[in-house]
Amino acid sequence: MRLTRPVLRSTAIALALAFASPLAAPLLAPPAYARAAPESFADLAEKLLPGVVNISSSQTVQARDSRGPDMPQFPPGSPFEQFFKDFMERNRPNGPNGGPPGRNQAPRRAQSLGSGFIVDASGIVITNNHVIDGADEINVILQDNTSLKATLIGRDERTDIAVLKVESDKPLPAVQFGDSDKSRVGDWVIAIGNPFGLGGSVTAGIVSARGRNIEQGPYDNFIQTDAAINKGNSGGPLFNMDGEVIGINTAIYSPSGGSIGIGFSIPSNMAKTVVAQLRDFGKAKRGWLGVRIQQVSPEIAESVGLKEASGAMVAGVNDDGPADKGKVKSGDIILKFNNQAVKEMRNLPLIVAQTDIGKEVPVTVWRDGKEVTLSVKVGELPDDQKQAAAGSKAAPAPAGKPVELAGLGIKLAELTPELRAKFSIPQEQKGVVIVDVEGGSPAAERGIKPGDLIVEVAQEGVTTPADVSDRVEKARKANRKSVLMLVQSGESPRFIPLPVTPSPDKKPG
Repeated sequence: MRLTRPVLRSTAIALALAFASPLAAPLLAPPAYARAAPESFADLAEKLLPGVVNISSSQTVQARDSRGPDMPQFPPGSPFEQFFKDFMERNRPNGPNGGPPGRNQAPRRAQSLGSGFIVDASGIVITNNHVIDGADEINVILQDNTSLKATLIGRDERTDIAVLKVESDKPLPAVQFGDSDKSRVGDWVIAIGNPFGLGGSVTAGIVSARGRNIEQGPYDNFIQTDAAINKGNSGGPLFNMDGEVIGINTAIYSPSGGSIGIGFSIPSNMAKTVVAQLRDFGKAKRGWLGVRIQQVSPEIAESVGLKEASGAMVAGVNDDGPADKGKVKSGDIILKFNNQAVKEMRNLPLIVAQTDIGKEVPVTVWRDGKEVTLSVKVGELPDDQKQAAAGSKAAPAPAGKPVELAGLGIKLAELTPELRAKFSIPQEQKGVVIVDVEGGSPAAERGIKPGDLIVEVAQEGVTTPADVSDRVEKARKANRKSVLMLVQSGESPRFIPLPVTPSPDKKPG
């Protein structure tokens, strides 16, 4: 849930003291010395406040009904709450100063308040995209209450960053980006912004965590802080103790909409790249590999002989994309990209996106039980991409009767025109069709359903039920705990490990 920015809840750390005899060895290790907390943040705040601005954006919206505009949301008990409640009630259509009951309202102006900061004395201002999204008028208010009309240079929805330009007859006070990679959990930070439209406010806290994924997009890599951030802080800076911007305050976690001490900031090292591209091109340009990926589970790792469940598994490759041209195959597990380790699936899009377009980079993959290093030329992420997964190019064999895979809970058949029509399977998709799934079976528990296609088993293409059965038996004989299948479900291919049980005893004929 994207809101405007969070406050912190302090946690107390209890130190247990152990009592021992004077002759006993010390039980506590020597203390680790850290940078002391400042006696005051006043000098730093005084220096930084002029570079932080308030953002006021407005747009014309059509009234939804005759009840008039909704009241702004304020924290319970806020002094503004009762004031606005009384004001809105007096001016509703049915109120004492309102129009006739039931009359449709004319379009009205809706206003949004947020924060930003100046990064160039010529008038370049950074904020969040969601602060100015849909606005037809944007104003930047300086610390001395000077209001300057802003123009939008560029914005990026994927990272929620926008770049504005204001004109001034004198150089504006600017702040500088720092290196967010140097920030450590526990470091002191301060946030400056415009919470609830109150104007420049300073709060202090620490870096609570790094690399947070809050399911906002493929490039989530947030700094978590407990510095007090609330609605209206969106787009404001998070500073380190050297006065450098290490984050852009963007989201909070809050059941009520108010701060509970969990706020999230876009790291400056990501923001710097996006800002530079927005200034140069008006849009963000990102590296692109052209693959569909999935997480490597322990079962998948075991089934392909990988010691650890790490990396990103390639479930499909775009035709003629960078990965296809670089010989990356479906079923490969990408362990390193441009010499950076891919610990888990979500790391890969971020690493690729930050790689220079057109650069030839090494890609280390796990294939056929060993590491293989490929060379891939990074492409540019298309604006309107449709990730098409590659399927087996083999043609289906003549039709036969359904075959049951004992212990897996599925029945298979060769792909016929009749089955294509029954399950609405596109002509270009190839494989072995699943015609029945036993309830409560391993296959059912993993989401396999009738109409899905098995494209590969143990990273080898299959075209008949016999192919599938043979590869399952090979896995059993090799004492594998599971067998890896590439299953096509509609437009989405995914690798699914199915547990391999010992072959059932044959019944007497």
